[in-house]
Amino acid sequence: MNDMAPPAVDRKAAAAGVVARLEHLIRADRLMTDPLMTYAYSGDASSYRLIPAVVVIINSEDEVRAVIEAARAEGLPLTFRAAGTSLSGQAVTEGVLAVLGDGWKKLQVADNGERITLGPAIIVAQANRALKPFDRKLGPDPASQATCKIGGVVNNNSSGMCCGVAYNTYHTLERLRVMLVDGTVLDSGDPASVAAFRQSHAGLLQGLHDLHREVAADADLVALIRRKYRIKNTVGYSINALIDFHDPVDILVHLIVGSEGTLGFVSEVTYRTIDEHPHKATDLVIFPDPYSAGRAISRLANDGVQSTTGVTAAEYMERRALATVEHVPVIQPYVSQLGAESPGVLIDVSAPDPETLITVEQCSKSDRDDETGREVFRSIG
Repeated sequence: MNDMAPPAVDRKAAAAGVVARLEHLIRADRLMTDPLMTYAYSGDASSYRLIPAVVVIINSEDEVRAVIEAARAEGLPLTFRAAGTSLSGQAVTEGVLAVLGDGWKKLQVADNGERITLGPAIIVAQANRALKPFDRKLGPDPASQATCKIGGVVNNNSSGMCCGVAYNTYHTLERLRVMLVDGTVLDSGDPASVAAFRQSHAGLLQGLHDLHREVAADADLVALIRRKYRIKNTVGYSINALIDFHDPVDILVHLIVGSEGTLGFVSEVTYRTIDEHPHKATDLVIFPDPYSAGRAISRLANDGVQSTTGVTAAEYMERRALATVEHVPVIQPYVSQLGAESPGVLIDVSAPDPETLITVEQCSKSDRDDETGREVFRSIG
């Protein structure tokens, strides 16, 4: 749905046709073809700019269904935009740009913060503020969390500095409500919806089941997929769903994650949340060379099982990055000890109480000392 309009389509006429098909349902101030307004919506946070033929502000599933039908009838591609904070250009188009309005701001915390249900227009930071009293947070923690919205997080399978792979949307998803391109709504948390979908889309589900069996029968392909998805990988669809799940409904739901709006419109999602420990500490550790720093980070990450070590982040800082802060007083005493390739690692640890935090710090110190790391500063919060 994200390709440019075919050259044969008269974009101006098609845009007028889309507006005519929608004006009975959507107010005129949310249907924009004026060149000034379409230009205003032509860019996102990326370096790309495509001027849409028409901009539609959507606020309900009925409106989404109508927009899908109108775009198809007029031969225009359709792109959804949440906050538009991605740097890769997923949220620009020369066709129909459907932008989330204020009708998607559901936020419901359940089970003492262990689960949270969100609309796609909720900002990540808003969700985390609602979870803070429970010492919980969302797994995905993108750098743009102060402005990015859940719709984009789900459709890009966003992660972040602390999230890694283990806590992205794919792995912390509890439930998904999605509208497919034929207008059908599937709510994976509603047994009646799932049962109806199995009846109405039996052919699609059988196809996914057959694809699952085909992939699972190829040991080399299974090994390749597992290897590729052990690290951050948001290229293409989440085909690891074909080997992680057996039920075709589960496969479909997890294929939606990271599909960038090409398979459907996500109207609601429920996450399993993760711990947000109140006691934290930060260390900056200098290593003699990049290899020892890399080995220490691998030890601290415990082969990706982040929660077992208490280390929430280990950020590698090359020598040139350290050069920019050599004037900082806490760094100056160590400048003479920095070699030409000496990197630093900024390590964050967290724990539920001060005593556990001390233990976690001692464990992380043992791992970094094994690689001759030298602590520069320590901050406890």
